[in-house]
Amino acid sequence: MVQKKSSQPLQIPVKIFKSMWGMNARHPAKPIPAAFQPWRVEGSLREGATLEDPFGRMDDVDTLERQLRLIKDAGYDGVESGVPQVEPAVWKRLCAKHNLEYIGLIFADDATAFHEQVRTVKKYEPILVISHSGRDKMSFDEGCKFFESALKIEASESTLVAHETHRMRLFYSPFPTAAYLKQFPTLRINADFSHWCVVCESLLEDLDEIVSLACSRAIHIHGRVGYQEGPQVPDPRAPENQEFLKRHEAWWDSIRKARQASGAPYSTFTPEFGPPDYMHTLPFSRQPVASLWDVCLFMAQRERQRWSA
Repeated sequence: MVQKKSSQPLQIPVKIFKSMWGMNARHPAKPIPAAFQPWRVEGSLREGATLEDPFGRMDDVDTLERQLRLIKDAGYDGVESGVPQVEPAVWKRLCAKHNLEYIGLIFADDATAFHEQVRTVKKYEPILVISHSGRDKMSFDEGCKFFESALKIEASESTLVAHETHRMRLFYSPFPTAAYLKQFPTLRINADFSHWCVVCESLLEDLDEIVSLACSRAIHIHGRVGYQEGPQVPDPRAPENQEFLKRHEAWWDSIRKARQASGAPYSTFTPEFGPPDYMHTLPFSRQPVASLWDVCLFMAQRERQRWSA
């Protein structure tokens, strides 16, 4: 998407969140070597953590305490995760102690699940809820019924929700997403365009109108870099991945400009790179080809610097 020059400086601040996804994960059969574990500080990596519990020990206060301290010390403004398995008062106390805001994440195949999970996660006082909404197998009419209910629930629960552009969900592809956005003017999205790159097997070069519409409705960014054959490049720092990185950054800049034009006080960004099998691994050993912590921190620092210039 071609970026137009703007006479208005981009002054809206950004709040950067760290996803809990992969904070504890290791290969279930073989531990990841220490060289690939920069997040293993003061026991932050739980023994026995596996890819089956990718959000880590959300029910262990000591583990959460160490993780949130790591996240704050790394310079993040908040944390993004599914519903913590501790009491809301405990979670709010931990976040307040480390001066971290919270973005919640829910997974709702239908409107009933959506309502139940919104009610649950709002007890933890997130500033925003991200929803993996519906299923890609739904017809357009079924999807419309889902979003009609979801928007009513968002209003009745006074909860801000961003429906994610994610494979397997209603927003799995640019084309149905555009149709839903035109049908529901108040529908808002969490923009993770890496998924669309895979679905369309392209960098969306001929879809400027749809991408512009999506950017105008985005209230959060999942800053993972995808490419034509996958939702996550092996390492965004590598020279061979700069084309993909810059393409995504152009989209993210458009979203920030739209947020500023809307009068939003700030924008939010999560460098949501994930552990294996999102992250590439070496054959046989399945060792990750890069450090997940380092990749996420690189993205956080790069975008904060770009947007502060």
